[in-house]
Amino acid sequence: MKRILIADDEPNILLSLDFLMRKSGYEVFVARDGKEALEIIKKQKPHVIILDIMMPEMDGYEVCQFIRNEEELKATKVIFLSAKTQPADIKKGLTMADSYITKPFSTKDIVSEVNEILGN
Repeated sequence: MKRILIADDEPNILLSLDFLMRKSGYEVFVARDGKEALEIIKKQKPHVIILDIMMPEMDGYEVCQFIRNEEELKATKVIFLSAKTQPADIKKGLTMADSYITKPFSTKDIVSEVNEILGN
């Protein structure tokens, strides 16, 4: 079973994506801030991380940078999920992550993106 980490500080987003990804057959972990996300990443080695950029403790950029610098995590796919919609923000995000989805988002789009990234 493929493992997904959803890291976001908005409870409603965590609840809806957690439900949706479980329903789609994934093993799901959730984190409410960047530090919690890193702890889960180190232990669970998720296949995909849906990562908010603006979070407490550590932002999504810092978390993504850690992932990209760790040899054993380089294959991990990262999808930024952010309210940052300026072209410069999206461009910066796409230099680090595999995909960038802006808020508000369609839950159907998230599932499609995860399936596509995983080749399902």
